[in-house]
Amino acid sequence: MTTQKIKAANTEISFYEEGNGKPIVLIHGFAGGKEYWDKVLPELTKEYRVIAIDLPGHGESGMVNDSYKIEDYAFLVKDFLDHLGIEKVTMFGHSLGGYITLAFAELYPQYLNGFSLVHSTANADTTDAKEGRDTNSEKIQKQGTDSFIEELSKKLFSPANLELNIVEISEIVKIGLKTSVKGLVSALSAMKNRPDRNHVLEETELPVLLVAGELDQIVPPEKTFTVDKPNIQKYLIKNSGHMSMFEQPQDLVRAMNEFLSKL
Repeated sequence: MTTQKIKAANTEISFYEEGNGKPIVLIHGFAGGKEYWDKVLPELTKEYRVIAIDLPGHGESGMVNDSYKIEDYAFLVKDFLDHLGIEKVTMFGHSLGGYITLAFAELYPQYLNGFSLVHSTANADTTDAKEGRDTNSEKIQKQGTDSFIEELSKKLFSPANLELNIVEISEIVKIGLKTSVKGLVSALSAMKNRPDRNHVLEETELPVLLVAGELDQIVPPEKTFTVDKPNIQKYLIKNSGHMSMFEQPQDLVRAMNEFLSKL
């Protein structure tokens, strides 16, 4: 996959772009990168123009601000699409990427054919979760990224799949270690301070796909499946933790393709 770079919101953004057809945008999770989607890209690019980006401070993207709110990331994605001349997309956001996708759907719904939260939630952080963000931020700033990324990467997978996914966990660590200290700290702050956005799911008339992992320790299914409406599809991936794109990529591709085929 060839990496390209353009400037959006004054920030150099690294991305993949491959395939033809209706455009879809893939936004990775915290401490991730565009490579998170490598196992699903080959199938999706058969029918769609697929764009996967690195968020600021992640992967090979730059970072011009000391910190970003979730809404700032959403604006950056909008500006990125404007620079590519893309007027309508279907957006898939994994974890942190899902928070950004929800903000994007609230602020710029005219850009969307539909959107999906993949192992993500419309809920705000709990008090305990906010404290955890602060603790991790302090740890990263004092100790650097290495031990934090190693520890985080194992938590992303189902405990039942750890031995089966040793190679995949190693890949996740390599991707995560590309994230700068500033990128991690900024993202932690953005996640901590994001508002509840269940009203976006409740009010949108756009097609929505909610994807949850049966064994997800980070965002369990009940936190993903928070709103019931006819335009909202729910898809539970069996035997998967927070990383179905690595643990059960074919099931994730199936869910994505089924959703996209109805748009």
